[in-house]
Amino acid sequence: MSQQDSGSTGTGTAEHAPIVLDTAGVDIQGESARIRLRGPITQVVLPGDVLAWSVTDTAVLRRLFTDSRVSKDARQHWTAFNNGEIPADWPLRSWVGVDNMFTAYGAEHRRLRKLVSPAFTHRRTMAMRPRIEAITTDLLDQLSAIPPGTAVDLRKGFTYPVPIRVISELIGVPNHLAAALHARVDRFFDTSDTGKDPVANYLDMYRLVSELVTYRRAEPGDDITSVLTATYDEDGTQLTEKELIDTLMLIISAGHETTVNLLDHAVFALLTHPEQRADVLQGRSSWADVVEETLRYQAPIAHLPLRFAVEDLDIDGFRIPKGDAILASFAAAGRDPHVHGPNADDFDIHRPTKDQHLSFGHGAHHCLGAPLARLEAQLALPALFARFPKLTLAADPADLRPVSSFISNGHSRLPVYLCRP
Repeated sequence: MSQQDSGSTGTGTAEHAPIVLDTAGVDIQGESARIRLRGPITQVVLPGDVLAWSVTDTAVLRRLFTDSRVSKDARQHWTAFNNGEIPADWPLRSWVGVDNMFTAYGAEHRRLRKLVSPAFTHRRTMAMRPRIEAITTDLLDQLSAIPPGTAVDLRKGFTYPVPIRVISELIGVPNHLAAALHARVDRFFDTSDTGKDPVANYLDMYRLVSELVTYRRAEPGDDITSVLTATYDEDGTQLTEKELIDTLMLIISAGHETTVNLLDHAVFALLTHPEQRADVLQGRSSWADVVEETLRYQAPIAHLPLRFAVEDLDIDGFRIPKGDAILASFAAAGRDPHVHGPNADDFDIHRPTKDQHLSFGHGAHHCLGAPLARLEAQLALPALFARFPKLTLAADPADLRPVSSFISNGHSRLPVYLCRP
């Protein structure tokens, strides 16, 4: 039975039953490979027994990302959502029920994106360079103070705080809100079934961002919150209060998670591939090569919920019925053998196709912050290896565990020795 035979119900023989995604993300690449073996489009089961079509093929994803018949607006185009089949406490509801450019469609998406785009121009991105360098230096100084031979969690001490501090400054998050807000963002990406209440977390995050808006109304600065708040206050027709809050929530969360995992996996890959580490440190390859191959090899966002078929979609013999949900599976697409060859599962900074990944999306929803993420990585990584040329893992690579998420793709800890003991 093909995907076309099973329709949107996911019924059929056990051999072709939809793959139930592991919400804890224990083996994202192994699971992605199993999904890819089913074909470029196949059904999977999301938390709460919600069905979606996983798309793992790069060419098909590119087509879907530029097709006006594909939407991100659940309220308009997801049949199960509109029929009341998706409960209010569904763990991923905050991924589809917010009001910002991430979930907007057509003219609404263009309106919201236009308001945010000025914050991510090339000029403004490059203007962040001195602050990125200063933040990186400060964190490296703190690491340098740790006694030699001590095992250090580099994710906690470096790959996480670099991007979270950068995006917090860009957003204008004051110190008194930073810790609580960062904790809510972390829980937003945790999709494991650990008793956490995602709805309560969303409401807490909404409250904190509302406090941020109130603070920046009283204390405006040269930051995104101040600019968007002024836009709302001066002309409420351009932006509603909920759109304002949800947009800031999107920038805060999406603005750092990709970069955290990019830095994490780039460090890990170089520490486990010493010959390629030598190539980049001796100038035979560039840090841009490292960044692009890392984005391909370990997509920082493994699966991105959700898109929806505005009408029946017939693609290469597969049908996605109107109103069905679509899951972009970036981890699988990054290792697409049709694009990257039979050795797509290997990390190789010399790979000629390394920049042909979709880790920042494609088309209308291509990530506005992609240039900033690349800049952060191309500054932070060489600074780290220059400061600690004897950096080495402090654990067996096989013993490292992922973050508890099928969306976010990174290590929960990255233990290293800054100097070999």
